[in-house]
Amino acid sequence: MNADSHPAPPTPPRAVPYAAEPGPAAVPPWRRLAVPAGVLAGVAGAFAYVGAVDPDEPGHYPVCPLYRITGLYCPGCGGLRSAHAFVHGDLLTALHDNAPAVAAYLGFVLLWTVWTVRAVRGRPLRLDLGPAQLYGIGALLLVFTVVRNLPFGGWLHP
Repeated sequence: MNADSHPAPPTPPRAVPYAAEPGPAAVPPWRRLAVPAGVLAGVAGAFAYVGAVDPDEPGHYPVCPLYRITGLYCPGCGGLRSAHAFVHGDLLTALHDNAPAVAAYLGFVLLWTVWTVRAVRGRPLRLDLGPAQLYGIGALLLVFTVVRNLPFGGWLHP
């Protein structure tokens, strides 16, 4: 047998492409907005409930376990009272009850708006918080917690 008589190697079968996911332009806008709208509905419902049921009236909400056991305020203590005041438009009381919570409410509004605009345009929301930003947020909450529990930090008590 000579070298020319060998059969040619078989050609591999052609790959059949899978059905591609529809691109952002193919997805209708109402569908792209479904998740941001659902999140907004949940948050609005929670704020409506807290706005209607006063946290200062006993029996509606549980007491913070850390406060109950130790008498120390955690970074979240006063958050419900802050939300109640915020819903009723009393920004000064909301800030007094829990200033970081008010910053979080405003941050949510900003983040949700950016998310919704990006969803309309068919782009995903990307949060690129690095370790420095996360440690910075943690450090601010730690300082807030320590200061509000010191004698001169009484103005930060809820």
